[in-house]
Amino acid sequence: MVVLSKPPPPPTATITDRFSCPGEADMNAPRPQIPLVDLSTPDAKSLIIKACEDFGFFKVVNHGVPSRLFYELEAEASAFFSLHPSLKEAAAPPSPFGYGNKWIGRNGDIGQVEYLLLSADSHFQNFPLTAGKFCSAMKEYISAVRSMACDILELMADGLKIQPKETLSKLLMDEQSDSVFRINHYPPCLENQSYDDDQEEGQLIRFGEHTDPQIISVLRSNSTPGLQISLKDGTWITVPPDQDSFFINVGDSLQVMTNGRFKSVRHRVVTNGRESRLSTIYFGGPPLSEKIAPLPSLLMKGKESSLYKEFTWFEYKSSAYNSRLADNRLENFQHVQAASS
Repeated sequence: MVVLSKPPPPPTATITDRFSCPGEADMNAPRPQIPLVDLSTPDAKSLIIKACEDFGFFKVVNHGVPSRLFYELEAEASAFFSLHPSLKEAAAPPSPFGYGNKWIGRNGDIGQVEYLLLSADSHFQNFPLTAGKFCSAMKEYISAVRSMACDILELMADGLKIQPKETLSKLLMDEQSDSVFRINHYPPCLENQSYDDDQEEGQLIRFGEHTDPQIISVLRSNSTPGLQISLKDGTWITVPPDQDSFFINVGDSLQVMTNGRFKSVRHRVVTNGRESRLSTIYFGGPPLSEKIAPLPSLLMKGKESSLYKEFTWFEYKSSAYNSRLADNRLENFQHVQAASS
């Protein structure tokens, strides 16, 4: 995928590779590990806090979401994406929700991906795919994933001593919540396709690097690898696929609400192009009128200054909509001293 002209990318590692920073020759350096959180254990809360501080990303197991929900949705989505392009475009034209192909946003970003995008909280009103098993599978899946996301947000709030613990989760459960659901399909590349501009060590950048603007993102995929996250030093590491687990991203809004304590993770999708990858993402967002700012309880009674200006979710969403995929969207909402430090 072509996003922006940029210098050669930083090194890429997997969790089975030895970790090396640019220019570092120490072969005994520790391996990077994707944080794993078992939601059924007493230490889940502390592990989530540490993962959000260190990575902005973690994997959850024993999450309570029945596996059949994902497999049923995967089967219905795969059947849809296997249709002729003209049928897909006619069934769900984007306005803004619906079927899209290659274009990511309206500012020139493209990717080797097709997708379905819809509001997660509108009961699919005016969405063309409102009949049959596909709609039922999406509704049941989204309901279960949203419930799990709220449980995770309450563990975060409890770990940060935010009162009440529903401070974050209530934003997703609000009737006006602006949450979005997306199904991405990365089809195998055609034999005669050339991606010389996107080639990186035998792999193709199918969805360029970015952060998610919402509060929290919940991702699940099939067994085809591709997801990568960026560490604090800019090194990219590959996330091994696990279709029975979920992966959680800290979004820009949660970074602001925690005054930068949690980091919104930069991520991308890179594949070899030979196998189809399908992923589902629930983006938990607040109501459009919700004011986003560092929570007072996290500013240590005035001892810590706010790094961000207050804004509404509508203002931030509009700004993100007018940006490029790889842009640092929070830059325009930082206080001057924070942006220059």
